[in-house]
Parts: sequence; C-alpha cells; structure tokens
Amino acid sequence: MSLSEKHRSELWSFANQLADRASKLLRSYHDSPSTEVEIKADGSPVTFADKQCELLLRRWIKERYPEHGIIGEEFGTDRGDAEFVWILDPIDGTKSFIRRVPLYGLLFGLIYQGNPHLGVIDQPVTRQRVIGDASGTCYNGQPVRVSTKRDLQDALLLTTDVKNIAKYQNAAAWERLVARTGIFRTWGDCYGHLMVAAGLGDIMADPVLCPWDLIPLLPVLRGAGATVSDWKGGDPLASGNIIAANPWLHEQTLAILNA
Repeated sequence: MSLSEKHRSELWSFANQLADRASKLLRSYHDSPSTEVEIKADGSPVTFADKQCELLLRRWIKERYPEHGIIGEEFGTDRGDAEFVWILDPIDGTKSFIRRVPLYGLLFGLIYQGNPHLGVIDQPVTRQRVIGDASGTCYNGQPVRVSTKRDLQDALLLTTDVKNIAKYQNAAAWERLVARTGIFRTWGDCYGHLMVAAGLGDIMADPVLCPWDLIPLLPVLRGAGATVSDWKGGDPLASGNIIAANPWLHEQTLAILNA
C-alpha cells in the first residue's frame, strides 16, 4: 500500500526535524577539542558522539512514533519487523570525524513495508543536506537532480577508501576507470553520495557497505535521478556495494569495471 501525500509529507518534515536536532548536536562535538574513541570488534572506531547521537535519535523517534522499529549501527535492532523501520548511522565517516575533516555525515533513512522509502544525508559543519524519496530529492530545501555530464573525461569520480577496492573488487578494472575519468578524489563516505545527489559530483563508487551505510542512500540518489546498482549492475542491497551516477556515466562506468 502506498502512502498518502499527507503521510509522506509528515514523515519528510519529521526527518528534517530529526536532522536539525542531530546536526546541532554533532556540531557541538565537532567543536569540542577532545574525542573519546573506542575500537569495535570489527576494528572500526566509534566515538562518544556516535553513541550519544544514536541514543538521542532513538529517543526522538520513539517519542513521535512508538510503533516504528529502529535499526542502528551502534545499538542494534528494535522491532525490525515493523511496518516502518528507521535505519540510523549517526556518524557515517567516523575516521574523518575524529580528525575533524567535514567529509563525514549524519545518515539515516526509513524503510516502509520492507523497502527503502526515505533517506537523509546531512553534513552538520558545512550545513549541506539532501533528503529524498520516490517523489524527488531536495538539497538544502531546493529540488535537485544529478549532473548531466555524459563524458567520463569531464566527470568527477569519488570513493571512500581505495584499499577496500583492492580487497573487495577488481583493482585493475578500477585503475582503468580512474585513468579514463577527468578527476578522482576520495571525498567519500556518505558525503560523496551527497555530492552526486546534489549534482556536485558525478560518480560515487563504494566497494563494500553495511546496511545502515547503504539503505538511506538509495531514496536520496534515486529521487535525484541517479542510476544505482552494485558493481556488477545488480541489486546493491543484495551485494552490499554501490555505483551511483547519472544514467550515461553509470553505463560507461559499469562497462569499464566489468570489461
């Protein structure tokens, strides 16, 4: 069953309110001179800011929608089989946050009846936000579309960590793509996807993602007109990796990666 326009608008408004409150919190941690860091079992870092932000997001959601479920990176699953389930990654790009490089972001989304419905990417320091669903994507409150570039030589290619490309994908094919592309930068994590959705970047390639990294991205990117797949052209949710670009650059990118 599809949502009514009124219900869709209500959820969109609430997501913006969540982002406003959480971004204010993250700015305060960004301005703090110290950072408490722990290393999780998988070897990735987590900070006090990650945990506090997720706890507050969970509280705010439960106050407004007690019947909704929540899946968060730091504190697991609560009612994951609910009709509406929020997916929370309070700081996507914790390694950047620790060093106060504003390439991290607040990342969260909403699943409706098992499908990604709504997504938010917010960079609290630069005050850039994209929010999107099937009806479209907005960048800082204004409708936005992906870039219209058609030539790889004019394109900006983005990724997060090139070491993961060699670990999880075909490194030689990746080098061929980099050689064909005009500009390559590691402006990654969710910020790279924000750039693609806002038309500021052209291709974003992530070789491996967890569900809370991936699910919120899909409504934002697709709402902005991006073609989204995994590195083989299949379903990114099934594979846990993603290529996002406008339709012309996406086709060329996959052709090189799978030659």
